[in-house]
Amino acid sequence: MGVQGTTTITFGAFPGKTDTSVAITGQSGINATSLVEAWLLPAATADHSADEHIVDGPVILAGNIVVGTGFTIYAVAQDSDVSSPDADPLGTQGQEPLYQGHGRTTPMPYGIWNVAWVWN
Repeated sequence: MGVQGTTTITFGAFPGKTDTSVAITGQSGINATSLVEAWLLPAATADHSADEHIVDGPVILAGNIVVGTGFTIYAVAQDSDVSSPDADPLGTQGQEPLYQGHGRTTPMPYGIWNVAWVWN
């Protein structure tokens, strides 16, 4: 295993938002052919239990390598399909959606989540 670490990612205060990112810096050995990976680390934060990290966490991806510097960790809502404002994923059948920002009709992630990462 290569260089590894942990960080947190935040979606802000409730009701949160659909996506966010965090830059991982100080990685002087990273190069253009390095492989980067990130995932939710199921440990409690001030906002979420370890179980919430397992059951209802956001999708975590890593990319955008900056040679000699680091990379970016991206997080998006699990059901972040904002392409169809008429979608009814909760089966609300015409009732007011929980949230209706940017075409979204389901709750968004909020608060702080633990993330682990590695690159080699």
